[in-house]
Amino acid sequence: MPDTAPAAGAAADNNTPMVPLPGSERAALVGARAVGPVGDAEEVEVTLILRRRAEIPSRLIEGPDTIARDELAARHGADPSDIDLVRRTAEEHGLRVTEAHAATRRVRLAGTLGRLRAVVEPGSLQWVESPDPHTGASVRHRQREGALRLRTGLREVVVGVLGLDDRPQARSHLRRRAASAANPTAYTPPELGTVYTFPPGTDGTGETLAIIELGGGFAQSDLDTYFAGLSVQPAPTVVAVGVGGGTNSPQGDPSSADGEVLLDIEVAGALAPGARQVVYFAPNTDQGFVDAVTTAVHASPTPAAVSISWGGNEDGWTAQGRSALNSALADAAALGVTVCVAAGDNGSGDGATDGRPHVDFPASSPYALACGGTRLNASAGGAVTSEAVWDSNGGGTGGGVSDVFALPSWQAGVGVPSSPSGSSGRGVPDVAADADPATGYKVFVDGQAEVVGGTSAVAPLWAALTCRLVQALGRRLGLLQPLLYAGATAGRTAEGFRDITQGSNGVYRAAAGWDPCTGLGVPDGAALLARLKSGNPQA
Repeated sequence: MPDTAPAAGAAADNNTPMVPLPGSERAALVGARAVGPVGDAEEVEVTLILRRRAEIPSRLIEGPDTIARDELAARHGADPSDIDLVRRTAEEHGLRVTEAHAATRRVRLAGTLGRLRAVVEPGSLQWVESPDPHTGASVRHRQREGALRLRTGLREVVVGVLGLDDRPQARSHLRRRAASAANPTAYTPPELGTVYTFPPGTDGTGETLAIIELGGGFAQSDLDTYFAGLSVQPAPTVVAVGVGGGTNSPQGDPSSADGEVLLDIEVAGALAPGARQVVYFAPNTDQGFVDAVTTAVHASPTPAAVSISWGGNEDGWTAQGRSALNSALADAAALGVTVCVAAGDNGSGDGATDGRPHVDFPASSPYALACGGTRLNASAGGAVTSEAVWDSNGGGTGGGVSDVFALPSWQAGVGVPSSPSGSSGRGVPDVAADADPATGYKVFVDGQAEVVGGTSAVAPLWAALTCRLVQALGRRLGLLQPLLYAGATAGRTAEGFRDITQGSNGVYRAAAGWDPCTGLGVPDGAALLARLKSGNPQA
């Protein structure tokens, strides 16, 4: 039978064959220990990603235009007839539709694996144990190999199916200071706001800053203690939202994912105390990651910025998983949301063992503001003694060239080298700030004062700066890169940045202008605001 979809409204025939879903191929995890097959009686819940009615035009993604949430849903969300087809097909086979969102193009199905096989055939699916990429502890999860297969009636409607394989997808990009760190120092976030000249007279009031977390949690008592110690009064408003079964679940252990959660909230809150924070907790799976970002981006009120301090090697994602998350980030850009993403803490190799350079995703998405890291030495008054690429104390900033995403137009003139495969790819990072744990951030986690670093800290720093810029300008900024790169050329950075020209992250070295270590450089927030206010992005 040819691979064609029936007209919307046609019921799926029980004898309809299954066809492969492109981009769904999954490989087994290296080192995973098999436990046993997943039985057909096992309850599962999957997220189906549906096709768009129409692609989002570049003028909405790259600005200056934006679109309202309702209009984005009506023009570029899922067609209601596609949702109806999925719903009927699922219910005919005994599955439950637990969520359906036209705006985010997601339909969530629940039921037994045996019933799901009539709609989505997972191929080889078994229970395994593998190390969690964040904690290293052994985690039991489902693992599939090969491609998914869909009923032909759904093939043209469904572009992704997430959740059957629920392996840990990402790691947090936080680094703790080692006891052996040479010449250690530490800064509070407000001190770094002085170093990077965050615009005076702004604090993010009136804006919403969303944070994505894939584990851990926070206690309000920690936040009260931390912000009182910084004389940040009133303390920022912080709201926790669970997505897909995720919850605010503090572990009481500073070495757990709590460290990531508290770092993000405390950096963002200390630098943009007037902004309302909404922290989205989701399971650490590709399904959870996509669900959390889409929920945050499409929330009301629309956030000015989203901070993401989690990610993983581009090669560790399925093509459908990358596409689903990348589409959510495209929605963000169209809605005027700036998404700030940590570039990784494992240098140019991004933790891979093949000896080749890699970049971290979702930082490598062209719709994400990729945030790299530096090693900073500055006085108490904000005078900078030195600032170079972070590549010491057990880690180093991620950065390089994507093998997956093409070179964006706004990076075309800044000297991005070829990707490892020899093609023209998106360069990472775009921007930077202090990340070396030896010159790290003073935080308070599970009742303990700590100093931490990692590009995890840079994403909320840039998200806070974005909220302050938006407050001052009176408009959301969305995809910042076309504005930030305006005026930059090979060997010359743009106004609003202090260029970082010393150091390397492994394969790549810093140089004048954009480079695959610290991007355009570190912010001069006041100068950047003045440039944006002038109406001339190259001023």
